[in-house]
Amino acid sequence: MPKNILNRAHSRLLTKQRKVAVAGVAALGTAALALSAAPSSAGTVTTGTPAPTAQVATGTVLHHVKGTVTDQLAAESIKLDTLAAQKKAADAAAAKKAAEAAAKKAAAEAAAKKAAQVRAAKAAVGRSVQRLEMQPVAAKTYADNLDGWIREALDIMKSKGIPGSYNGLHRNIMRESSGNPNAINNWDINAVNGIPSKGLLQVIPPTFQAYHVPGTSWNIYDPVANITAAANYAADRYGSIDNVNSAY
Repeated sequence: MPKNILNRAHSRLLTKQRKVAVAGVAALGTAALALSAAPSSAGTVTTGTPAPTAQVATGTVLHHVKGTVTDQLAAESIKLDTLAAQKKAADAAAAKKAAEAAAKKAAAEAAAKKAAQVRAAKAAVGRSVQRLEMQPVAAKTYADNLDGWIREALDIMKSKGIPGSYNGLHRNIMRESSGNPNAINNWDINAVNGIPSKGLLQVIPPTFQAYHVPGTSWNIYDPVANITAAANYAADRYGSIDNVNSAY
């Protein structure tokens, strides 16, 4: 019995010592954490066995703090890179938009300039045409001789669609009157009938009046009026004055 009592007492003593040791270790751990949270200038660590445990705890905490700061810096760096990329994209878009606007403006200005040039050209043409229309056309002049009479008569005949050539007119004039616009035939049958042939192509008054060409004189002795009336009659009777080679 006394032996067992001693054993039980010894066991209680050991258990009490273990509790004290555990409490001491916990106290040391709490001290280490306090030391790690305190600034470096808080003081000198008391010498003794708990110092190594405090130093290890402090190093672990600093390691974790360093890792957290590094992670934060990395996150901030990524954020800044993202913002920089977004700003670059926005600047590029703005530059592209500005370039497109400038191109549109240049195209519009070029189109407006071209339109103005076209309008100016049309206006210049219009003014030129107007000036041409306003300028009096110089009347064509003809010599007051047989050559001039024939040429003027030919121009009138051409405008009226009456056929005939210079040679055909000249040949018949020379045969009928020798080029004398005042020639008159007082001996043929027409003279006997009271309607003598007159002028360059010896036209009787009724024929002159029937085939008179508008725009010419009504005087049967007028060279141009006489030629055109005779040529108009020959075109109706023979197809052209060129087909007449004798009295008609």
